[in-house]
Amino acid sequence: MQAVSAQMFIVSAPSGAGKTSLVRQAISDLDDLAVSVSHTTRAPRSGETEGVDYYYTSRESFEQMIDDDQFLEYAEVFGNYYGTSVGSVQTCLNAGSDVILEIDWQGAKQVRKKLDDVVSIFVLPPSRATLIERLKGRGQDSEETIERRTEEAVTEMKQYHRADYLIINDDFEQALAELKGVILAHRVTKPRQALRHAGLITNLTH
Repeated sequence: MQAVSAQMFIVSAPSGAGKTSLVRQAISDLDDLAVSVSHTTRAPRSGETEGVDYYYTSRESFEQMIDDDQFLEYAEVFGNYYGTSVGSVQTCLNAGSDVILEIDWQGAKQVRKKLDDVVSIFVLPPSRATLIERLKGRGQDSEETIERRTEEAVTEMKQYHRADYLIINDDFEQALAELKGVILAHRVTKPRQALRHAGLITNLTH
């Protein structure tokens, strides 16, 4: 799918692990790094922007995209579809930008079935107590919802072994350094460097 000069990364984590904050900061700190914007059939929430938070589409259009095999991965959650389109990812990759997909382990499994050259990263909290504290700290959910999200998080965390890299988000700066370290290390692999600096290498070796 992508040229060797750009890399696709998958970052997965349970709710409350701090994945989104880590990804946003990594994108702010590093050049040529973008997060893939997903499609969804749910309505925009207050403050959300088309093309930034999601691409909002009708259920009919989404299902037509499924029929046309336009998604790397998709799922139906609480009556709404969410999916990563091939087109939106390819646009970033064609521009030479590395792309991060923030998706759960099931979505990651779908992507891996379609693509070989994908680097997956799993983020875990330092403890279950910290996870619950972070969920409560949002101040958005009832105790019942927090309990349900905690149960879902435990199910999600059991899938950590599927990833290539594991980051424990105890200290944010340390976790951020590790995430950026994975990305930067993959930028200097021999195939990518050979393509990016083909002219230089030719001048040096001939």
